[in-house]
Amino acid sequence: MTPASSPVPRHVLPVLVVAQFAGVSPWFAVNAVMPDLQRELGWSATAVGALTSSLQFGFILGTLVFALLAVADRFPARRVFLLCALAGAACTVAAWAMVTNHTALLAWRFATGFCLAGIYPVGMKIASQWYTRGLGPALGLLIGALVLGSASPHALRALSAHLPWQTLMLAVAALSAAAGLLLYALLPEPPHAAARVNSLQWQALATLATDRRLRSSVLGYFGHMWELYTFWVLVPLILGARLQGADLSWAAFVVIGAGALGCVAGGQLAPRLGSARVAGVQLATSGVCCLLAPLMALAPDAVFFTWLLVWGITVAGDSPQFSTLTARNAPTQAVGSVLTLTNSIGFAISIASILLFVELTQTVPLHWLLTGLALGPALGLWALRPLWRSESAA
Repeated sequence: MTPASSPVPRHVLPVLVVAQFAGVSPWFAVNAVMPDLQRELGWSATAVGALTSSLQFGFILGTLVFALLAVADRFPARRVFLLCALAGAACTVAAWAMVTNHTALLAWRFATGFCLAGIYPVGMKIASQWYTRGLGPALGLLIGALVLGSASPHALRALSAHLPWQTLMLAVAALSAAAGLLLYALLPEPPHAAARVNSLQWQALATLATDRRLRSSVLGYFGHMWELYTFWVLVPLILGARLQGADLSWAAFVVIGAGALGCVAGGQLAPRLGSARVAGVQLATSGVCCLLAPLMALAPDAVFFTWLLVWGITVAGDSPQFSTLTARNAPTQAVGSVLTLTNSIGFAISIASILLFVELTQTVPLHWLLTGLALGPALGLWALRPLWRSESAA
């Protein structure tokens, strides 16, 4: 065993970042090729929404099952990551093979989402085991890479006009498989890993409701999730009032991808200011951006795009610090299960928010509708108060 005071080997964080980014790449595979599928197969514009929702529901069910069965705490996290990355790759190949069958494609995307439950939250658990100190900066880089991945379909749409969609999907499958193999081969078992449990962690999961500090970070995260994915979904509509074509795709990539800057910068500030403070400031800033939407609809281009860029940076920048706070406050023997269950509930909230706001775009002017996203930051800030006060008193 490596002493707790020993420095973490330099290769650990780069391997985690690359493996996490590549491991979740199947999440975006169909989104990137959807314009090609719509042209070739005559699918409607709503097809991407159905396929995205199918994957999200798969992820929610997967994270719920993984949490209730304590998969990430009962079995070696590296092995769980490897098997899920290989399974996600296989599901992507199956989706490629059956892409003309919309029903089958929905099923394979659901299965892909289920597999991703063993990659995203499990990767965060592995990081929390290696970085018993300095977890905030580590997760800032880790989740920053995932934010760039979330933005990648817009860049691919702008770049890949001449790249066959079949090649893109198979390349994504290869990336997922390589992610699992890379992490398993290059990272040993974390030196600070808690002893694996042999039973279900019902009492530990109940601490989400009973432990005041854990409840504070989790509820703050839920407020964040109300805003985050709905904003990302609506970014092309917001930009569509001023841009079209490849310009719109590049702008959407920049606005969404800018969240990586918020993640990394927040991670660097967290050791000095505290994770709750960093998360709270970013959450408040993104909430103000929500409320400014009616004014920004009439603003000059320079002000409009600056507003969107600030919103893009802060709407995602608090995510690593919520994960850090949850990992720190969760029972040591159940960190993986608590993170996984929190992800499950958070993504369920995001789907409810997306469905509600997308439906309301048909009847409510977009610049007024966006102000409703501020509800999430407001509730999140209210929930964060106990952690903010404890950091101020420290």
